[in-house]
Amino acid sequence: MLLQYHFGSVTVDVTKEKVLPGEEVTVNINFGTDLGAYTFDVAYDNSIFEYVSAEGGTPNDNGTRVRVTYYDTAGGLNPRSNMSVTFKAKDDITSTNPTDFSVTAEGLANNDASQEYDDITIPIKKDVTVEPNYIDYSIEFKHSEKLVIDEQNAMELITKSSMGKNYDHVKMQVEVTQKPSDSATVQLLAIERTRAQVDLIQDGWGGPDGYELGGKDVEQILDVQGVFSEVGKYVIKISLLDKDSSDAVIATKEFTFNVEKTDSGDTDNDETTPPDGNTDDGNQENNNGGQSGNENNNGNNEQNGNGDQNNNQGEQNVEEVPEKLPQTGMTKYVYIITAIAILGAIYITLKNEKAKRK
Repeated sequence: MLLQYHFGSVTVDVTKEKVLPGEEVTVNINFGTDLGAYTFDVAYDNSIFEYVSAEGGTPNDNGTRVRVTYYDTAGGLNPRSNMSVTFKAKDDITSTNPTDFSVTAEGLANNDASQEYDDITIPIKKDVTVEPNYIDYSIEFKHSEKLVIDEQNAMELITKSSMGKNYDHVKMQVEVTQKPSDSATVQLLAIERTRAQVDLIQDGWGGPDGYELGGKDVEQILDVQGVFSEVGKYVIKISLLDKDSSDAVIATKEFTFNVEKTDSGDTDNDETTPPDGNTDDGNQENNNGGQSGNENNNGNNEQNGNGDQNNNQGEQNVEEVPEKLPQTGMTKYVYIITAIAILGAIYITLKNEKAKRK
């Protein structure tokens, strides 16, 4: 029997070379001639893909390879020139995954099985990449209280993305691009895992080797203490750099901060505002009229028999003055009754003395 096989007659292609998580991709195998019998194996990475279906034979999936076998039972009346296998990228893929489908074959024969072909032992590979639709990283630099000079102001530096591209070595660079004067200084202090304090302006963030960044729903929060030496406007630029790509910029943003004086040093807050209607002239008049007013009050108190006691009581009840003052002294009836009682006592005493003498 004549054995023939032209390796170049078999081709492999895929419906897409970049596959998103959850998407399907189909591997198409074209024979270049009609075959009445074949067995094709399509190997795949089961950490990235899962088998869906096959067309052009009987499939068998063992978890890492799909084997499709075909035999024309009609004696060559139903030969095939192609077959295909469909896979689905797994939903939980959060990083870039280059991979390939690897195709081998055996048991190849023409439509009526009069000719057999050599097995395909050298895999025919087709490269694909499973990669999410990455969302650019955003940078936030915020604070809840007003920023004041010469104090450690609590701030948060946030890097986030709903689907961030993966980087192995990221460096955060921090620059002050504007400040109130050349002599003004800024410190942005953060604490590393070793509990060492780092000034982001001097050293950046990430150490010599940088840090990893990427994945789904990324949100990295860095607590920062900002110290500003002068009142005024500061502009700070934050950049994320990819150390593996010659410090290529991943994301960058500028932030403007206005720094104020502390409350204790705020001269406006130290001033006392006089009550409404009180002017300097009015205060002078009140001071000048205070003596005569006191004299009139003393005179009235003497006439009412209240003296200093009522005057003191009036000072204690300045906030609320009744329309009619209560009578706090003794009425004339009390004086009369008291006098009668005294005379009666004298009369009884004299009468008793007279009776003793007798």
